[in-house]
Amino acid sequence: MKAVFDDRQWRHDPKHFMANGAILPNPEQPRRIEVLRAAAEAAGCVFQPPADAGPGPIAAVHTPEYLAFLENIYPRWRRIEGAGDEVIPNIHPANRGDGYPKSAVGQAGYHQADTACPIAEGTWDAAYWSAQSAITGADLIAEGNSRAVYALSRPPGHHAFADLAGGFCFLNNSGIAAERLRGKGFRPAILDVDVHHGNGTQGMFYDRDDVLTVSVHADPARFYPFFWGHAQERGAGRGLGCNLNLPLPRGTGDADYLATLATALARVRSFGTDALVVALGLDASVDDPFQGLAVTQDGFARIGAALAATGLPVLFVQEGGYLSDTLGANLTRTLTGFQEGA
Repeated sequence: MKAVFDDRQWRHDPKHFMANGAILPNPEQPRRIEVLRAAAEAAGCVFQPPADAGPGPIAAVHTPEYLAFLENIYPRWRRIEGAGDEVIPNIHPANRGDGYPKSAVGQAGYHQADTACPIAEGTWDAAYWSAQSAITGADLIAEGNSRAVYALSRPPGHHAFADLAGGFCFLNNSGIAAERLRGKGFRPAILDVDVHHGNGTQGMFYDRDDVLTVSVHADPARFYPFFWGHAQERGAGRGLGCNLNLPLPRGTGDADYLATLATALARVRSFGTDALVVALGLDASVDDPFQGLAVTQDGFARIGAALAATGLPVLFVQEGGYLSDTLGANLTRTLTGFQEGA
């Protein structure tokens, strides 16, 4: 299996995030790259650097206003007397239709949904090349060079909306890849198996009928991202019926997870999908620090096999999955399960 990664993705090194009123060490650490790359190689992946497709494929799903913010906010922030080392918002608009401020502080509140997406010196570079890794993966699929490709996209992306960062995410790598495939004549679906709902991805395609979005995740009633990911969210306008959320009770294990995955894949088939983007969160693991679901290593192997059984070309785009004793094994088992089931 081909795999894509760029060393500039190491440059994002967030120090903190806030949860439940406490300032905590940020779990989206660069060392995830080391663990995930070794695990992918253990599954037989051969890595290559991405090509630079430029900003166009990113701007196809993100607003120019937002991209200008991401690229320039850190040096602007550092000019504020007494500012912290990371861009973290402390004020938000009452609604997204409110005025757009000129100040760095105000724009941070407008473009950052929460305190879990701090922006530091290397964040833009890392996010840009994370997106380019997904774009190159999509191109490899589109060119027929591989039935499956793994994009080690870090920082992750599925909580990023068209003009809003959140939940460790800045550019929506899976959404960018799906739009790249659509532009090359495919009818793509995004299947998100991260423990958290892919709210940014849903928002990006919610009123469209040319990209299907499906998410299997822990019930957001008491779990991040809280406000999105409920079963009644089905799309809007032309997109009605092109979004499927399958929330699961906390602690759901292999059997019920895989039964729900079968429902998700049935919708993928019904859409007429001919290229599948898998937003590959590994944080549904029983060992993940966020403790949302309880999928075992064997369960991840069966997820990989179920994806292979679709017969579709698959682009795996790395999302969550945080440092634990089994993070690497979960990736290896997923990719191995796919290859053995192909």
